[in-house]
Amino acid sequence: MGRSAGPPAPLPHPAEWALGGRRLTALPTNLLLGGTVITAYTYVAIPGLMFGAGGLALYALTYLLLLTPLLMLVLPRLHRVAARHGLVTAADYVRARHGSHTLALAVALTSILATMPYLALQVIGVTTLLDAMGLPVGGAACAVALVVVLLCSAALIHPGGLRACARIAPVKAALCAGVLILVAVLAVAEFGGPGAVFAAADRRLAAQGLSLVVPPESVTAYATLALGSALAQPMYPQIVTAALASRGRRPLRAAIAALPLWALSLALSAFLGVAALAAGVQTHPGHAELAVPLLIRNLVPEQLAGFLYGALAVGALLPAAVMAIGMAALLVRNVYSEYLNPTATPKHEVRVARTASLGITAGALLFALVLRPQDAVNLHLLGGVWVLQTLPAVALSLFTRWFHHRALLAGWAAGMAAGTALICLHGFSSVVDLGIGPLHAPIYVALPALVLNLATAAVLTPVLDRLGSPRWKDATTCGTPHERRGSRYTVVVD
Repeated sequence: MGRSAGPPAPLPHPAEWALGGRRLTALPTNLLLGGTVITAYTYVAIPGLMFGAGGLALYALTYLLLLTPLLMLVLPRLHRVAARHGLVTAADYVRARHGSHTLALAVALTSILATMPYLALQVIGVTTLLDAMGLPVGGAACAVALVVVLLCSAALIHPGGLRACARIAPVKAALCAGVLILVAVLAVAEFGGPGAVFAAADRRLAAQGLSLVVPPESVTAYATLALGSALAQPMYPQIVTAALASRGRRPLRAAIAALPLWALSLALSAFLGVAALAAGVQTHPGHAELAVPLLIRNLVPEQLAGFLYGALAVGALLPAAVMAIGMAALLVRNVYSEYLNPTATPKHEVRVARTASLGITAGALLFALVLRPQDAVNLHLLGGVWVLQTLPAVALSLFTRWFHHRALLAGWAAGMAAGTALICLHGFSSVVDLGIGPLHAPIYVALPALVLNLATAAVLTPVLDRLGSPRWKDATTCGTPHERRGSRYTVVVD
């Protein structure tokens, strides 16, 4: 007697590998979104910034609270269009919405270039923990350990794609939350209460001319950093990938609504920077990110410290994997299949995307090993400026079709050039002193670059329309889902 046949396995398709078949419920979607917004590097960088710069680090909390309504505004709309028309990436959406191959290519390449240093920072976060474990950065043992960690990441994403990431997302959340809570409790117990921790940290910062609160002269820097970071985050491919994987708009909205709960873990990580100050932790100049690993070493026995470092390192696997998947999808869908192999089948796209994800992960490893950590941070800051310039073509076009696609392309080029020039001319500082006449204030570079981007697009749109420059067909407004022969667009029922 033969066995009864089960349901047929889904055919290989980029939406299956990169988006988990668009079947994630609210909880896995929330864990993926939170796990990619708050990365393993965040858990050492934010307390490091608190340790080295004081209250300015609190911008990250404001940014996360601003991010929630922005995601609620953008992602469900993008999800509706993407699910209806079988779109896998933000560049797919731009191509369908504006009919412009060039604008879609600009969005795809910008997203990939902006995310590569972000991915490398996850590797650097692991090297920071390995260094605290006694494996010096640049040594053979550290390199071997990094390769092992990234091989685990590759083994995770190569066959299973985003579905495998969704399975480890609860593990990452539990491990990182457990480490943060344990270290925070130990720090409070060590000093006899949270008040004593803040008092000791405030005295140490005061000796350096800093404070746990944001000084008045830094308010504009604080506000623009929070706003600019919140506006840029939804444009990163890992956020788009996690959102489009949701099974519908209702679970996606529920997942986004619960995102502020992740602010608790961010607040705990910032508190550890305060605790490191109170404990008298000393780091090498320019390596404030070592504050938390050194604090852990001071508070717990060596064996337990190694376990805690390992838990945080495992936390780097999730965001690194989702970033690699999102970048591979962009590379395959919007570069390879669009320009190099237009007849590629969905099965072939999946095979190439898997290979591309391995290459991207290896590139991030090389990136992290060759560049100094500060160089990677500088490039990440530049990447944030770059990815924000895709906002008009992606996010604004969800609400209006008024902008001409050529005007959007010109605005993107203007914003990219201005943002890059401002950062490079100011020594790779993301906050520069800008003003008109006697009025000057420190401002996050990405925002004036975005203003120039929007102004250019707004000025050129009526000019191009008056000159009779054609607008291509908007495939997202069709009565039935748009489907193109081959593998580019496929019907998905929401």
